[in-house]
Amino acid sequence: MNDKELALLFYDDPQEGLRQAVGLYSAYVYKIARSKLSDVCTSEDIEEAVSDVFMQLYAYALKEGKALRSVIAPLSVIAKRHCTDIFRSRCKREETLPLDYANDIPCEDIYAEPSELLEAIRRLGAPDSEIFIRRYYLGQGSKEIGQALSMKPNTVNKRISRGIDKLREILKEGE
Repeated sequence: MNDKELALLFYDDPQEGLRQAVGLYSAYVYKIARSKLSDVCTSEDIEEAVSDVFMQLYAYALKEGKALRSVIAPLSVIAKRHCTDIFRSRCKREETLPLDYANDIPCEDIYAEPSELLEAIRRLGAPDSEIFIRRYYLGQGSKEIGQALSMKPNTVNKRISRGIDKLREILKEGE
């Protein structure tokens, strides 16, 4: 069955069209999902994302009706966008402790002597050291840092990228 026949099948019998689409393209969608989500999701989450993609395709095909000319094109777009959305939502989650645990952290030991990494960040100089502290210690995003330092978010990202290379060099010097 070719793509045009599958599009017509979605119009004539949407459930059979979905069944055929899953049979033909599930490996393709799974590959997209795995490539985008393997770092942030379990295999069960990836399988769920694949199912969600096919359900979104089904809804799209019902909405388009006879106007649906191809299945693979919207399926590709839906899969990539859905997986990107999942990736972004998983990366946004902050991994912070509740304030109730603040008393359990031994703060005296932290401030006794600056760590090597913090010292290396200070050696980067302004504004790079402030960018790193805002990003990795305060958890601010590029847009927020850019606004605070009167920079574009792209500039902040580039300075972080270059700063990481500088940090590696500084830390290697200390070994």
